[in-house]
Amino acid sequence: MASLFLGIFILPLTAILLLSWFISKNDLFLKLLKLVWGGLIALIILASILVPFHRKKKVKKSDIYGQYIIDRTKFPGKQADWQYEHFRFEITKRNKLIFHHTDGKEILKSDTAHVKFLEYHANNRIRIIKYAPMHHIVDSEPTLYRNIWSFYYVFESPEFGNVFFTKGKWKALK
Repeated sequence: MASLFLGIFILPLTAILLLSWFISKNDLFLKLLKLVWGGLIALIILASILVPFHRKKKVKKSDIYGQYIIDRTKFPGKQADWQYEHFRFEITKRNKLIFHHTDGKEILKSDTAHVKFLEYHANNRIRIIKYAPMHHIVDSEPTLYRNIWSFYYVFESPEFGNVFFTKGKWKALK
């Protein structure tokens, strides 16, 4: 795209302005040429500075470890609040997923599974290997979605549909 813009617009304009200056010796054509190339260079510099602000986060293995809570921003309401109060999990550095059944702050029951990192993807994804039957929310291969600054997992539940988890610490709802 950039080379097309350069080849169709900038280079012919440069040739026309140089030829016009050479024939007329009017400094206005040189000033316009400086303006065109200065603007192009400024755009290139600005675009390279802004790259981190529009490129999605690359998720590394070390980013995945931690605690996850229900993301109530995806589908806010009573159901999301109820799920937030009753489910959360953590992924440990020993590659264990510990899924907590909760009642608010109190953990009622915890299930453990092994986490295998699928490192052949551009971003480290996980596969959950269950030792025993677990809650229907725990999907063996949750989908990883990336944003510019963060990421979240979507578990496909046969009863709840998509369940969204984001990294964070559990806090009591107000």
